[in-house]
Amino acid sequence: MPPFITKDHPRYKWIALSNTTLGVLMAVINSSIVIISLPAIFKGINLNPLAAGNVSYLLWMLMGYMLITAVLVVTFGRLGDMYGRVRIYNAGFVVFTIGSIALAFDPYQGGTGAMWLIIWRLVQGIGGAMLFANSTAILTDAFPANKRGMALGINQVAAIAGSFIGLIVGGLLSTIDWRAVFFVSVPIGIIGTIWSYKSLHEVGVTNKGKLDWPGNVVFAVGLTALLAAITYGIQPYGSSATGWTNPWVLAGIIGGIVLLVVFVFMELHTKSPMFEMRLFKIRSFSMAILAGLLASIGRGGLQFMLIIWLQGIWLPLHGYSYQDTPLWAGIYLIPLTVGFLIAGPISGTLSDKYGAKVFATGGLVLVALTFVGLLILPVDFGYFPFAVITFLSGIGSGMFGAPNRASIMNSVPANQRGSASGMAGTVQNAGTSLSIGVFFSLMIAGLSTTLPSTLKAGLSSHGVSAAVSTQISQLPPVSTLFSAFLGFNPIQELLGSKVLAGLSPANRATLIGKEFFPQLISSPFHHGLVVVFTAATIMTVIAAVASLVRGKKFVHLDLPTGSVDIVEGGPDDSATVVEPSSASPVTASNAVRDR
Repeated sequence: MPPFITKDHPRYKWIALSNTTLGVLMAVINSSIVIISLPAIFKGINLNPLAAGNVSYLLWMLMGYMLITAVLVVTFGRLGDMYGRVRIYNAGFVVFTIGSIALAFDPYQGGTGAMWLIIWRLVQGIGGAMLFANSTAILTDAFPANKRGMALGINQVAAIAGSFIGLIVGGLLSTIDWRAVFFVSVPIGIIGTIWSYKSLHEVGVTNKGKLDWPGNVVFAVGLTALLAAITYGIQPYGSSATGWTNPWVLAGIIGGIVLLVVFVFMELHTKSPMFEMRLFKIRSFSMAILAGLLASIGRGGLQFMLIIWLQGIWLPLHGYSYQDTPLWAGIYLIPLTVGFLIAGPISGTLSDKYGAKVFATGGLVLVALTFVGLLILPVDFGYFPFAVITFLSGIGSGMFGAPNRASIMNSVPANQRGSASGMAGTVQNAGTSLSIGVFFSLMIAGLSTTLPSTLKAGLSSHGVSAAVSTQISQLPPVSTLFSAFLGFNPIQELLGSKVLAGLSPANRATLIGKEFFPQLISSPFHHGLVVVFTAATIMTVIAAVASLVRGKKFVHLDLPTGSVDIVEGGPDDSATVVEPSSASPVTASNAVRDR
């Protein structure tokens, strides 16, 4: 048997790092690979996602994987603490691979084909949650405290850079065959499954106890209701451009928040909680979680807005056909990925020595500045300044991601690492899901003020009757936004073949050509970008403040008498530790290093 797949390998920690990095990279790539491949996927199953009644298919294809991962990752983290992180992680590889195989061999067309893909994407998301929840906990168990930043930095690079790599891979594979987008995970999943079962073993501390079924159910229902409601808030309702006044959306948001509050109360009053809420008393943990949530929302918003910008406007204006825009959007976003790949491992390694605060906070400040830089760019920008700004954005995200995750994992007791890893994964995936609802709604709000008049004037000037121009201009802008996001030219869909047939050849060619729609939407889109990137800048600055006040470097160590259950950080960055065998906290300078 090759030495790199044996459980007694003398350098086990490097085997753990390489395998978990592969698992996380595969899971995260699949969260974004579909985003940029949606046009090819819907064309492959012969379904128009912008037709009446089909937007829900589009939303669930877009959101289902991230939503199920966000909801289940804490549960699987807790199961890892109870029954072994490697056991749950290995099972995640199996589930993920099965889901990938089923997706690649979708036997149906139309709505049935879309439902098949949505259901198996949810299954794939279950596997992804199992991988997410336990990968960083396995690494934290395998590496000593003074090397974790480097290890978690590499793992976190995979966790975030994968979302950008997925855009490139998805753009490339979708030009070959839409099934390749799903099939590419199958051989990786099979290899990773065999490798993980043969090489990984438990070295961490388990935390036996009963599974908190009430807490798990309340958390899952609450977070699902909240994220699903925010997703459906994008769709128009009645005469409104968005669905935020829809009673079902309001009920989902309010009900979800209420259930999550109830969940917190339940966890504080149960003997075997799903998640130990008192971990939030550790400032290094709680501020890192808050900064991670806000940074994830901002990063998700950046990703989606850049895709819309490139696929719907910039690339067509520069001569690229709509069917080629997914591939080239991924290629033109390479500087963003490169910046992250450079900064992530370096900042993770340096944070082992100097702590997370300087790197994480500085990275967030840099990201905020790049949002401002994108605001200054014209819609039809020159590529060099765009590449520089996105590269710096990648640098900033890399500076933040690895040290922040190391700070989270270093600050918790050994028997809570699975739960802490799960909470960090929930924050990252929930932030991405929230970013879609928040930033798409902000963009729709921005478009609503200027797009109708612009659309009406543009269509009228090219021979479309006043009645038809007025009717189309009054349609909700969500279809136009999704068209730009998918790289479709919506004018042909909006006008229909009958109206187009009544136009002169010159007007018809202009309306369905490469430049009319991008030029038409450029000014309204920029107005929406101002709203979106201003909000993203504010969120990122707040995240930087949270990162700044996380306190000094904080590393939780086990006491000689056993594992630590709870750590509480005081306002002066001091710490107290509660041992399992002790009813009262004791000062533990040998258990906590705080500098």
